[in-house]
Amino acid sequence: MPDDRENEPRPPIFRPGAGGEVFGGPPPGGRARGRRPTSFGARPRLLFWLALAVVLLLLVAPTAALRLSDYLWYREIGFERVFLLKIVAQWTLGLLAGLAGFVSIWLGARAALRRLERDPLRMLDRASPRQQARDAILSRMAGIFLVPLCALLAVFAALLAASEWRTLVQFYYRTPFGVADPIMGRDIAWYVFTLPALELALDYTSLVVFLGLAVTGAIFFAGGEIWRQDWRIRVGPVAQLQLAVPAAILLALAGLRAILVGIPALLYGPHGPLHGASYTDIHVRIPALYALGALALAGAAWMIRGAARDRLVASAAVAYGAWIAGSALLFGIVPAAFQRLVVQPNELARETPQIRHHIAATRAAWGIDRVVRRDLQPERRLTARDIEANQATIANVRLWDREPLLQTFGQIQAIRTYYDFVQVDDDRYRIDGELRQVLLSARELNSAALPTRTFINEHLTFTHGMGVTLGPSNQVTGEGLPVLWVKDLPPESSVGVQITRPQLYFGELSNDFVLAPSRQQEFDYPAGEGEEASVYTRYDGDAGVPIGSFARRLLFALRFGSLNILLSRDLTDSTRILYHRDVADRAARALPFLRFDGDPYLVVTDSGHLKWILDAYTSTDRYPYAQPLTDGTNYMRNSVKVVIDAYHGDVTAWLADPADPMIRTLARIYPGMLRPLGEMPADLRAHLRYPEQLFRAQTALYGTFHMTDAETFYHREDQWQIPAGARGDGGESFLRHIVMRLPGEAEPEFILMRPFTPRQKDNLAAWMVARNDGEHYGELVVYRFPRQSLVFGPTQIVNRINQDTEVARQISLWDQRGSEVVRGELLVIPIEESLLYVQPLYLRAQGGRIPELKRVIVAHEGQVAMDSTLELGLVRLFGGGARAPRLEVAGGGTTDAAPRAAGAAGAPSAAVQALLRQAAGHYDRARAAQRADDWATYGEEMRRLGEVLRRLRADTPEAAPPR
Repeated sequence: MPDDRENEPRPPIFRPGAGGEVFGGPPPGGRARGRRPTSFGARPRLLFWLALAVVLLLLVAPTAALRLSDYLWYREIGFERVFLLKIVAQWTLGLLAGLAGFVSIWLGARAALRRLERDPLRMLDRASPRQQARDAILSRMAGIFLVPLCALLAVFAALLAASEWRTLVQFYYRTPFGVADPIMGRDIAWYVFTLPALELALDYTSLVVFLGLAVTGAIFFAGGEIWRQDWRIRVGPVAQLQLAVPAAILLALAGLRAILVGIPALLYGPHGPLHGASYTDIHVRIPALYALGALALAGAAWMIRGAARDRLVASAAVAYGAWIAGSALLFGIVPAAFQRLVVQPNELARETPQIRHHIAATRAAWGIDRVVRRDLQPERRLTARDIEANQATIANVRLWDREPLLQTFGQIQAIRTYYDFVQVDDDRYRIDGELRQVLLSARELNSAALPTRTFINEHLTFTHGMGVTLGPSNQVTGEGLPVLWVKDLPPESSVGVQITRPQLYFGELSNDFVLAPSRQQEFDYPAGEGEEASVYTRYDGDAGVPIGSFARRLLFALRFGSLNILLSRDLTDSTRILYHRDVADRAARALPFLRFDGDPYLVVTDSGHLKWILDAYTSTDRYPYAQPLTDGTNYMRNSVKVVIDAYHGDVTAWLADPADPMIRTLARIYPGMLRPLGEMPADLRAHLRYPEQLFRAQTALYGTFHMTDAETFYHREDQWQIPAGARGDGGESFLRHIVMRLPGEAEPEFILMRPFTPRQKDNLAAWMVARNDGEHYGELVVYRFPRQSLVFGPTQIVNRINQDTEVARQISLWDQRGSEVVRGELLVIPIEESLLYVQPLYLRAQGGRIPELKRVIVAHEGQVAMDSTLELGLVRLFGGGARAPRLEVAGGGTTDAAPRAAGAAGAPSAAVQALLRQAAGHYDRARAAQRADDWATYGEEMRRLGEVLRRLRADTPEAAPPR
């Protein structure tokens, strides 16, 4: 008789990889699987491949075009190493991390499947139809999804690693700081470069182990080795050990992180009265973290032991529960109790060493340990002779605020609606051999304001801005408008600052691509009316990427989503595409490893070219014990100056602080990219300035960290603050560039200045300057007033100005009848060892956009004077000996502002002559308005004429009676 067992299905045999299956043998029912005939004919298959090609074109082509065009841009500016290093590092690191992650996850999954297949209990039960069905499903799912799932999870881990490529590159090229932290004795470079790499390694390893554990657990769950019984999780003996190993590794990694990362993190976190490790951290939290590390290792061993005894769930609950409870107890409850019971009653004594570390580290990290201190003795009141002896300072008092001047430039110098001024910059130039402070702004093209926005107009015809507007910071015309030394189109100069290349292809407003040269003429500037209304030019610079070939046109058409680039007949073989033209964006892309100041400024070189200068910083948030800013930064250096040519687009990076360890590390990563500052041309170096962002942070910190004694620092006995209300209205705090002669110095120089007042007091305590010129560039000096003497501060001066009856009456009068008074920023002008306060007043018609400078308020030691010019105000305040070198008059030109000496005989003084010219100007404009039936303007001009006549009557001495 035949044996009936021959017709029974055979037990499944484990065949890894055979036919893409995990478990071999026939499926339920005993029927072998055959290949299903394809349902695709020739035409459907063609449609499938066409659809796939379209999808790839839409998804892959734009990304590829973006990357290739980026490479061409980096190669064009000579920074291709930045692009290539990033690509090579990201792909290398990503591939290695992805491969390691895939192998780790896949091997764990395969091991789980093998353990399921070799389980003796499953072999006995496998003859049942239910078990066969489960095995078949698991076999099919594993064969189809196992490799793709492992690959997908590995890609996720690879992306994490690849995104941190710069962390590993900086770790490889790290440069020591030469300074050790006071607790662990490690070089600061360990915290800045090595610790982030350790964190990355721990994060990556933990992620891969966790993903492997998740995949393994899913396989065991599908195979029936993990189930729920009576609301409890049960794990079969086959899965115990394989699940215990990754779970134990995760706990061990957590303990390792507590030691390697948690302890160093205490050195730059906020704790009590300081940033950095406090007394409690050193004596309680650091030992607690070591204990937690040991507890994690013990918990990992406990889980392995429990798995060997088929008690994985209970042992894992105990191990992780002990870790969580130990963390709460050792790192939370015990330190809090120790801080309250032991430290707080004697906090100063306990924290004195740590406060000293905090002070020293903050001063070193922010560079304020090199501030030079100088004491002032302001007992002597300023006199007219002092004003006369400091004409270099008086002649450069900045009477124009940036915002009113920007509005005025936009109204009187924009010329056309498509030109715009973005911001006004401070600088200094040698004018007739004298150092003068100037205000300048670039006249940039605003393509959004073009009357007709077409492809040709935006990208081929209107391609660039034109020149700058430049004038002295302290001169005003008789109409209250700024004096302009460089103005109009094309730019015309009345001084030695000449512009030979005024076109601005790169600026702060250049945010779209242009194609030049082309068959279309490029608009240069408006010249008049009729046929000769515009002047055109042709770009002959070397910026941009050549776009003459069809392949290049196709590439950039994909990059910018503009089919016109491909189809336009106006492009020639010499046409280049200029993109990334915003100088801030251009610099950040060229040097992505730096942090940039938000205020690029324009410079006119001796050759008449326009160049942008940007300040760049290195920074970190991992300097032990240093005080951070609100964004966490606790170390910053202005290590690089970036220069961008406004016409050619050249990007040059100059190494400004070779002592900075962070920039030395970056210089090793990008050799030859940073040029020594000593090689910078003299006409550019003469215009370098100390960056405002860094100085703002340094002064804010110095207000507290000038106290170097731990006890004084703890009590905040001598804390300073930046006075608020620079306009008398609670506005932005003081921060000013000034050309002045510092106390004890022989020559005037360009400085950045900020005052201090005592905390919660209004009197002045000190003022700090950053020097900008020559060999003194970057020097920080603080001038301190005696603590026992009263020096009026800005808030007190503002109050005195508001209480002055003449000022109050004039402001009340102007604030009526459709006009608005705009208070300028209150200026603090150091002269000798005392202070002079100056505040301009602007008058603006209601709804108007042209502020006019109408009055200047001068104050010294509580005395206030107001007049139409700074010169006349100084005469009112200090008497006839005070004068200033220049007064711009209504008819143009300058003249000396002579003092109003009572009883002066002979010809009228210069001041009287200026008032006479102003009166004549107002009268002529009133007559013109009368003839045009413009009665509003007529009334305003007659009012101004009466005002000038009243001043003229007050300034003109009475005629001597006949003998």
